[in-house]
Formats: sequence, C-alpha cells, structure tokens
Amino acid sequence: MIRFIKALNKEAFSIVTRLFPEVIKKHFEELYKYSRIKVNKETFLGFFLILSIIISLAVAAGLKLIFEANQYLVFFISFVVLQVTVYFTFSLKADANGKFVENILPDALHLMSSNLRAGLTVDKALLLSARPEFGIFSDEIKNIGKKLSLGEDINKSLLGISENIKSDVLNKTILLIVSGLRSGGELVELLDQISRNLRQKIFLDEKIKSNILMYVIFIFAAISFGAPILFGFSSFLVNVLEKNLALVEIPKGTAFPISFGGITVSSSFIVNFSIISLITTSILGSLVLGLISKGNEKAGFRYMPFLIAMTMIVFFLSRFFVKTMLSGLFGLD
Repeated sequence: MIRFIKALNKEAFSIVTRLFPEVIKKHFEELYKYSRIKVNKETFLGFFLILSIIISLAVAAGLKLIFEANQYLVFFISFVVLQVTVYFTFSLKADANGKFVENILPDALHLMSSNLRAGLTVDKALLLSARPEFGIFSDEIKNIGKKLSLGEDINKSLLGISENIKSDVLNKTILLIVSGLRSGGELVELLDQISRNLRQKIFLDEKIKSNILMYVIFIFAAISFGAPILFGFSSFLVNVLEKNLALVEIPKGTAFPISFGGITVSSSFIVNFSIISLITTSILGSLVLGLISKGNEKAGFRYMPFLIAMTMIVFFLSRFFVKTMLSGLFGLD
C-alpha cells in the first residue's frame, strides 16, 4: 500500500512537472546534474511547483489580512521569488562543485603523472589517482573505471567527466589530455605542464582577490551604511520642510522673486521611495560584489538577504536617531 501511494505521488508530481516550459525544465535538469543532488528531478520539480503555489497563496492571504495588500500582486511576486531562489541555489551549488574541482585538479593531474612515471598504463594511472579527498572528481574517475571495464574507449570516457561538472577549466583540461592521447605525445610532460599552469592560475586568482579587497569593502560600506544614512536624513528633512515651509509667509508688495508654497510630495512617499531604492541598490550591489570578488555575478546572490536587512536596519535607525535628536529643534512631534 505504501509503495502504491509513493508511486502515485511520484506519478502525480511527474504530471505537474509537465506544466513547466520545456526550455526551463531542461535548464533545471542541467543544474540538477551539475549540483549532484540525489533526488528524482521529475518528482522534485512537480513537488516544488505545488509547494511554491501553496506558500505564495499563504503569503498573499496573510498580507491581505494584515496590510490589505493586493493579493494577486503578492502571489505573483512570492511565486517568482521562490522560483528564482531555488534556481540560484542550484546554480551556486553547481558553481561551487566546479570551483572545488578546479582547485584540486592540479594535484590530481600531478598524481596521475607520477603514476605514469611509475610505469602504469594510462587507465591504471587515472584510476589510482581517485583519492577520497578529491570528492566528486574522484567519483567521476570511478565512473570512468566502470565504463572502461565495459570496454568503452578511454577518450570518450574522459570527455564524459566535463559533461557532469560545470567548469570551463576542467573541460579545456580534458580536451588537452584527450588530444595528447590521440596524438601519442608525451603525456607525462603534458600533465605536469597543465598542473603547473593551473597552480599558477590559482595563485594569480588569489592575488587578484587580495588586490580588489578594498573595492569590495568600499562598495559594501557605501551600500550598507552610506546610502541608508543619507536616505534616512533626507527623509527627515522632507518632514521638516513639509511642516514648516508652508508656514512661511512673505508680505504682499515685497519685491522678492521667490514664493513659497506647500510641498506636494508627502513624507510617506519619500520613505517608500527610499525603501524601494535601497532594496534595488542592495540587489544590484550584491551582483557587483559577486562579479568583483568571485568573477561571477551569481555568486553575489548569497549577499542579498544580508545587504537588504542591513540597509533597512541602518535606514530606520538613522531616521530614529535624527528624529530623536532634532525633532524638538524643528518643532516636530
């Protein structure tokens, strides 16, 4: 009975998965492969789509009751945010796996080169380089061993590694190794040269990161402290102008070229505008931080929640501070 229910649920989720556009579904399936998540892709997509709808409906209903917000708009925004969050989660996981392989690749190639110098054949040298500390790369090498035992060509098996790991460096490295095997060149020297070049690349990447650290700190400080403090002070200034400027009266007949009147922009509009501007700045700034620090704007997605929370806290604290200190001076309650 339990097996029947599980099979029924799996079939139901698979039917729901078909609601996804084919392009999006293929893209998600590719991310599953790269992120190496041990879950059925058809079941997960259907389950997550249903869960996203339920959560979005709950959020829309709750905000309508509390804040009288537009439930259709809230539902749409919540649904999109959930989809984007899961997409970036898988994408970041795939990038992290690729980065891990790039970092251990020089050691793996050097180990394979040492095995070849010891007189082992190429396939044996490759299989013996599968160390536990190499993680997913070691798993791929073991898969190659299974394919080789079934009689598959080693060149085709090697090319299969880059299909399961998202890394341009790994892909180019495998192509160089396959080219060396096909041409019958000195594979030991080729592996050593690739290993040295990759180590030099890693060293240069770390050096570049240290050089751009000041830029990252400056951007982070400007987004999380500078912008919200300025917006907090300016929103308080609008309160002052809104209350006091309309009280200024210029005597009639005075030859004064400027006339004062009431401010049509309300303080609540300024506060809402400031919040939207700060959130937008935090999102774009996070992408810039990811691009500068990691070389990939998607890496900045992890900074978004922290930056948004930080800017909101600083904004409201600055408003509270300046209002507490100066409200009596300007005659505000």
